[in-house]
Amino acid sequence: MKEEKILLSHGSGGKLSYNLIKELFLANFNNSYLERLDDGAVLNIDGLRLAYTTDSYTVDPLFFNGGNIGELAVYGTVNDLAMCGAEPSYLSCSFIIEEGFPLSLLEKIISSIKKASLVAHVDIVTGDTKVVNKGAADKIFINTTGIGVVKEGINISGNNAQVGDLIVINGPIGNHGIAVLSEREGLKFETEIKSDTAPLSSLVAEMLEVSKDIHVLRDPTRGGLSTTLNEIALSSKVDIEINEGDIPIQEEVRAACEILGYDPLCLANEGKLVAFIPSKIAPNVLKKMKENKYGKESKIIGRVVKKSEGKVYLNTTIGGERIVDMLTGEQLPRIC
Repeated sequence: MKEEKILLSHGSGGKLSYNLIKELFLANFNNSYLERLDDGAVLNIDGLRLAYTTDSYTVDPLFFNGGNIGELAVYGTVNDLAMCGAEPSYLSCSFIIEEGFPLSLLEKIISSIKKASLVAHVDIVTGDTKVVNKGAADKIFINTTGIGVVKEGINISGNNAQVGDLIVINGPIGNHGIAVLSEREGLKFETEIKSDTAPLSSLVAEMLEVSKDIHVLRDPTRGGLSTTLNEIALSSKVDIEINEGDIPIQEEVRAACEILGYDPLCLANEGKLVAFIPSKIAPNVLKKMKENKYGKESKIIGRVVKKSEGKVYLNTTIGGERIVDMLTGEQLPRIC
């Protein structure tokens, strides 16, 4: 049934988000760059290949264990550029601030943005600020746009997955979603669960030093791993097979999901990437990833099995098989 109003689920990064983009935005704005549905566009301007991306950030609470909205805004945009195979260079940073927002809190966010930009080696070169009436926005929204250079010989896109590619992830999934939820709801766990918020540009650069022949890079943020893999399967028209026992999940995250009824495959991440790599070069790329602090727990979790219309299958730990679909509905609102 076609929805008549925008729901929170339309911003979840799942099936409703995907349909909204395809049926409304893509239908009206479509061009050769946008139809790829990648994390950013790679533009050729007088022989210079530039990756260009933009994103908006809203999270509740603004500060959580392992990160805050300021870090998310910088690292999220840096990561989207990196998923295009680019070396991030410059960001814009714009704010929509609700009247009455504490100046001391804004100063903390700005300080965090400054530190994150230094860590990610990007300069913030332009921006904008708007203040709206109390009640016209929820505290603060941040928009960032980034550009970076893509070297010759790199062609990374969600529609490039090929049969035989191995699928690699750089560490445990779901930490960000559970960290934000626990902070929001005051939940306590025996072991601390921290968000995985991190800049992945250095990791990607080292992977590409091993080989430029990486087919797909994507960070599974909203909608989680399940949605990301489905988007790639649909774009590349392939079937994907992943192994439940190989997917890294922190035990505390797994336990929290079991208690709360969440699927870790659908939880948001902010410091993870999924790479589709030809099997011949995958061992060398994996070895290099494990040498980077953001890739020490990297693992092969599956492979591309055949050309098709795009399905994702999970081999379960009990020996069965099930289809993994995109996130349907809204697990955690205001997550990134």
